[in-house]
Amino acid sequence: MVEASVLPLEAPSPAHICPFDQACSYLEQAAKELQLDPGLLAVLSHPRKVVTVSVPVKLDSGEVQVLAGHRVQHSDVLGPYKGGIRYHPAVTLREVSALAMLMTWKCALLGIPYGGAKGGIALDPTRYSTGELERITRRYTSELIKDIGPEVDIPAPDMGTSAREMAWIMDTYSVNVGHAVPGVVTGKPISIGGSRGREQATGRGVMIVVREALAARGQSLVGARIAIQGFGNVGSAAALLLHEAGAKIIAVSTGSGGLFSEKGLDIPALKNYAAANRKQISGFAQGTPITNTELLTLPCDVLIPAALENQITEENAHQVQASIVAEAANAPVTLMAHKELEARGVTVLPDILTNAGGVVVSYLEWVQGLSYLFWDEQRVNREMEALMVNAYQQVIKQSQKRQVPLRLAAYTLGVGRIAQALSDRGLYP
Repeated sequence: MVEASVLPLEAPSPAHICPFDQACSYLEQAAKELQLDPGLLAVLSHPRKVVTVSVPVKLDSGEVQVLAGHRVQHSDVLGPYKGGIRYHPAVTLREVSALAMLMTWKCALLGIPYGGAKGGIALDPTRYSTGELERITRRYTSELIKDIGPEVDIPAPDMGTSAREMAWIMDTYSVNVGHAVPGVVTGKPISIGGSRGREQATGRGVMIVVREALAARGQSLVGARIAIQGFGNVGSAAALLLHEAGAKIIAVSTGSGGLFSEKGLDIPALKNYAAANRKQISGFAQGTPITNTELLTLPCDVLIPAALENQITEENAHQVQASIVAEAANAPVTLMAHKELEARGVTVLPDILTNAGGVVVSYLEWVQGLSYLFWDEQRVNREMEALMVNAYQQVIKQSQKRQVPLRLAAYTLGVGRIAQALSDRGLYP
């Protein structure tokens, strides 16, 4: 286990694209706006616990490989830790630490009684068989068995993981404690206690926030021109829901490139095509091929980065032609790029608000699991929409009250609530 106050050294990243540095910078800005006590800021700047474990796995070839698995628990001042588990080659401890911190502010902003956590393993899941991924997931879970639980830390799917991995985690945990514990994870299959509406939850939250932001400008989703970078679970769900609401999805992309259509893409047909072609969209009959870089600079009403962090930087921010940038991914806009966009009058809908639909429905799943009383999808969507709209309205009011951008408004709300709770609870000597 690593000391919480010191992160292991890694290859340094430029300050303007390091997710952890950016997360700390946003925290410092919020603390300054809130005039927080320096001691409180020091506590909030460090994760409470950082765990790194070895994950040995026997591959199908018989070779033994040892992977490094991380779990960062930032704060549990409001309740159990909550956060996804990411399988991606670019996973680093600093990235996971940044995402854990963001989850803390996100839960506080939405009024959810959770703290922030994040986990991950640096691997490319497409290079492993199903059996290998199961063995990796189960061993990773067993190594963290004392650090997770329905009242301690509740993992969920993230990039590279899904309901399948959550089922393996639940089963591994349940076998170790001797009875079924559906509340140990969220985002699991409905057959073992998952919630209806969870699969589209993050994308639905994006749609709701975009809808509210357009309405504030006197615009409707109907006919709105929208470009979406990323056509994974979040991007494809947002695209489908926005399409069904009448928006014109003029471009989407995956890691290997994208498609553009001035008339709007047939999103249901594209989703079916991607499902039949290993999530790839190249070769789809409709649309002109474009690069991810080109997609970010298309003239449109709304640009939705729904892929990785650091996609809009100071190098390309001046080329963005959207009126609204909705951060469906975590930290897709760098600190300097955000300043550039705001200076040009572009509305940036911050990630801790825009992509919060997933954790909201995870919370609703957890509540259903603890009570053993499950709801229909309409109720889940209704409960989630109420929380998302309320949070959006609070951010708008805070922005107007303090005369600050939406991101800083969202951070002052989230950070302020954690700071108040920490102050009320006091510091254990």
